[in-house]
Amino acid sequence: MCELFIKAEADLWQSRTRSLRIDGVATSIRIENAFWSTLEEIGARDGMSVAQLITRLWHEAMDADHDLGNFTSFLRVCCMRYHALIAAGEIAPDLSVPIAAHPAREILAREAARQRQTDLARVN
Repeated sequence: MCELFIKAEADLWQSRTRSLRIDGVATSIRIENAFWSTLEEIGARDGMSVAQLITRLWHEAMDADHDLGNFTSFLRVCCMRYHALIAAGEIAPDLSVPIAAHPAREILAREAARQRQTDLARVN
């Protein structure tokens, strides 16, 4: 079972640090290469660089009053959700389709409904 993970390219889990500016403040983010690749893919879908995507995520999360005490964890979860939403058929796997073209509120509502069903199944 673990062979799929153990024999993957080791470069995927190697960490890399990138420096960028958010609102003029220099910051460094250290995450694994697999996450950097996913962030590049997400950004490219909407014509953004990784730095632009990260800055936008930061601003929108702050506007939503999220506590981003561990911003790198937030970015990892964003990447995980991106792949999970593609697997669930909620985001088109076609990289030419922008993320912004997907109906976020409808997707979130369906996702919440699936989670409620899962929670009910655990109880029963």
